Amino acid sequence: KRCTHCLLLYNTCFTQCGVLRWLFPYQTVRYDILPLSTISRNRLNTVKRKILVLDLDETLIHSHHDGVLRPTVRPGTPPDFILKVVIDKHPVRFFVHKRPHVDFFLEVVSQWYELVVFTASMEIYGSAVADKLDNNKGFLKRRYYRQHCTLDSGSYIKDLSVVHDDLSSIVILDNSPGAYRSHPGKTRPDFRAV
Repeated sequence: KRCTHCLLLYNTCFTQCGVLRWLFPYQTVRYDILPLSTISRNRLNTVKRKILVLDLDETLIHSHHDGVLRPTVRPGTPPDFILKVVIDKHPVRFFVHKRPHVDFFLEVVSQWYELVVFTASMEIYGSAVADKLDNNKGFLKRRYYRQHCTLDSGSYIKDLSVVHDDLSSIVILDNSPGAYRSHPGKTRPDFRAV
């Protein structure tokens, strides 16, 4: 069934009622945002908001550092912003490319979900990226970084219990299903960030 009242991004429908619906692959991205009626707005205010956990790298942004270009970024494409951070006493510049329409996506879904950033990146980098994406709007108040992950066989696993005790209220958008292998039913199935 096709959804007609929602924001579609990454082939996922984020509805006004806070329910996530999975759509057919390759569906066109549409931005039909209809204003909520007073009754609908009041109903939404009485319902406990679900939590949408967002990954940063390869989900909301692409980045590379000091000229090491990733295949996900077309050569010659100027970055949306450059971050200068110090890692292990060495200055590093990150060239960050936002995903198309990510600002609009964050603005719209923040009306329906509590947005949480959970990245396996180091806090000094992840915090700077989240600050730029948030742009003082207050969307991304809660943030979790590498120190909140568990290292398992060389991979960082994101433990959702640090986000909220009630896992039934959490949905994840992440390009790496291995990061949530302890919570397989919570992530968008077969999500591929393109």
